[in-house]
Parts: sequence; structure tokens; C-alpha cells
Amino acid sequence: MHRFNIRVYGILLNEQKQVLVSDELIRGSYITKFPGGGLEFGEGTRDCLQREFMEEMNLKVEVGHHIYTTDYFQMSAFNPEHQIISIYYFATALEEIQVPLREKPFDFDEAQMKIYEENKETETFRFINWDNFSPEQVTLPIDKIVSSIIKEKY
Repeated sequence: MHRFNIRVYGILLNEQKQVLVSDELIRGSYITKFPGGGLEFGEGTRDCLQREFMEEMNLKVEVGHHIYTTDYFQMSAFNPEHQIISIYYFATALEEIQVPLREKPFDFDEAQMKIYEENKETETFRFINWDNFSPEQVTLPIDKIVSSIIKEKY
């Protein structure tokens, strides 16, 4: 049965003009993407993004203006029966980030690897300097488009 999978992501820039990304290990695949996740029934897209930042980073954010919504067919990398629709917003942290931030990609600690062993998923976060940020820094096709938009317009 074909289904739509609606995802909501936040582009968070800090005061040093660095872009926050999430490095994830999901069922053996290494993925660098923007923070965010799946829209739940009964939830608005902005509420979803605020919930995702709280769940993933214990971070309150303000959701800013809309950047992009997928405007082409994108099949899910994890389920060929699902079509992905991704919605991107700017996000601003309303408090200091408390989760550990890494310097290099996929720098998972022992506790995160234990989570992976149990759930087959884990994640960590890091900032990428604006001068080094590009579509090549992210994994997912829609994230690459959004990275280009951000670099061109901002």
C-alpha cells in the first residue's frame, strides 16, 4: 500500500553562522541530515519541528520562515512503498544547546553505540562552518537541494 511520509526539518544557524546537522547511524547506513523527523497525526508542521528538537536535543526552538517543500517525487530510502514529502523551516534555539556537540562526523560514544545495538538507530550532532557547508555535506537528496537554496539565498 502506497503512503505519504511527511517529514519536517529545521535549519538552525548559530551566532558563528554554522549550520547544525545530525549524524545518524540507521540500520547500518550512515546519514548526515538536518534535525527533524516525521509528522504525527493531529500535529501541525511547526509543532512537529518543535517536538522533534525537544525529543532529539531537549532544545526549545522558535520555528522561523518556510524554506522549501519537496516538489517532486521522492521515494523513501527505507520503504519503497512510501513517498517522502519534506518541509524545511529556519529554526532558532531559544536556549543553550545541552547535548554534546561533536567535531567530526559520526563520532558516536559508547552510550550511543549501545542505543544503536538495541534500536538499530543512533544520532549525534555537530555544527558545520558556513564556508565549508555545501550540498556535499549532507546525504539525503532533498537535503542537498535545501543546502543549495540556503547557500545561494542566505
